[in-house]
Amino acid sequence: MTALGENLERLEDAICAACRAAGRARGEVELMAVSKTFPAETIIEAAKLGLTLFGENRVQEFSSKASALSPRPKGTEYHLIGRLQSNKTARAAELFDGIDSLDSLRLAERLNDAAVKLGKHLPVLIEVKLSPEETKGGVAPDSAGAVQLLEALPGLSHLQMRGLMTIAPWGAPEAETRACFRSLRDLRDRWAAAYPKLNFDVLSMGMSGDFALAIAEGATRIRIGTALFGKRAPQTEWRSQESELE
Repeated sequence: MTALGENLERLEDAICAACRAAGRARGEVELMAVSKTFPAETIIEAAKLGLTLFGENRVQEFSSKASALSPRPKGTEYHLIGRLQSNKTARAAELFDGIDSLDSLRLAERLNDAAVKLGKHLPVLIEVKLSPEETKGGVAPDSAGAVQLLEALPGLSHLQMRGLMTIAPWGAPEAETRACFRSLRDLRDRWAAAYPKLNFDVLSMGMSGDFALAIAEGATRIRIGTALFGKRAPQTEWRSQESELE
């Protein structure tokens, strides 16, 4: 068995244990493999092991992988989970099967226009900023921008609202991390009641170091990179070319 296969087995055991502890079924939690910085060959290997949902951080980086993934491994989907610059919306709409980092009405409108031109309906998650760290993206939960986005989404015919995403503070105590995830769940419930035309099924929260806490607080999708693929390769080249950061 390869190292990736062994990592996946250990991860599955840990996810199952977290689900049992939370009184939830394993099928309630979707695993997204965060493949940013890893080559197309790694994605292909992961797909052969049964992984189907992949998260990428940068438009240009994934664009360079796309040709090596053509034809794409059967059943796989690729979502953008990093911050998206508005001038890259057309390419993002073309490349990705979902945008999980929507954070403004302007971005939503541009993505919708691009999706219309492509004849494509694009699933989206709203990224919510629940951490004070400036490197974190997302819309502030009680901001005017959040209201504008939520009110406009039903009219953007080629965007399919699916739910919310957040990133917990780095290195925070367990109580603070859980509070962050709980806040997203509570916000989901509040917004779902206020905006019944929108779908809030997906709660994307939790990564390699905190996914068990996210599962305990109601995550329906966890984003796992390091625990699956190991330490990331240097990103200097991509950082110099783009600034979409997770």
